[in-house]
Amino acid sequence: MPDRYKRIAIVTGTTSGIGEATIRKFVAARFGVVGNGRNTEKLALLEKEIGSAFCGVAGDAADNAVLDQLFEMANKRFGREVDIVVANAGRGLDGSVKDADLKQFEDVLKINVSGALALIQKAAQKMADTQQRVYPKSAADIVIIGSVVGRHISPFSAVYGASKFAVHALAEALRREVGPKGVRVSLVEPGFVLSGFQSAAGYSDEMVNSFIEKFGPLLTGDDIANAIHYIVTQPPHVHVSNIVVRPTRQDYP
Repeated sequence: MPDRYKRIAIVTGTTSGIGEATIRKFVAARFGVVGNGRNTEKLALLEKEIGSAFCGVAGDAADNAVLDQLFEMANKRFGREVDIVVANAGRGLDGSVKDADLKQFEDVLKINVSGALALIQKAAQKMADTQQRVYPKSAADIVIIGSVVGRHISPFSAVYGASKFAVHALAEALRREVGPKGVRVSLVEPGFVLSGFQSAAGYSDEMVNSFIEKFGPLLTGDDIANAIHYIVTQPPHVHVSNIVVRPTRQDYP
């Protein structure tokens, strides 16, 4: 079974949007994938539809026990250590510094920052020594999903943007730390992606429709999955460290 798969990947936030599109893209590329999400029923449906190349681990992506289980499951299921980790799980929060609902901010920080940090730390600890020995014969990738609002300040999503500023800093710090060991750390910064993200973030239908009218056609999860796939399929000595993907008509942010 180990020789059946080109790469072994962990992807968080796989029950919708970018995460779901990414696991489908990876499986089509003959990767073995372990995915995480809170929606147990959706994970079971994905396992049934996709087959043996995918298995799900339900739970909170900010829970250390769940993260440990992802790595253990990958080794048990595919007989090899993980060589791709995609830190995708996250949530949005509509509102400015003045008006955002700070009762929700703790959850935003937990999943967007603390959870992402715990995952990429585990990935780096598991990958660094091994990759230093085998580079450049094979690649190891840590891909972190940021946002254009983590780079360009938007007063209307400032609190969410602050969490992505933090993630961007962690990505760059980790790149400088483990890049010399042969581990590629890549930051993907999407613009407006039409998915379940908007509803969970509290965006009104009116606001989403205004985005569609002004910037549409908007991106889909497949568009970002294509970028992630491009990053991880480069030769081991080629590192795409940052990539911004926007709808063509999106001028700001």
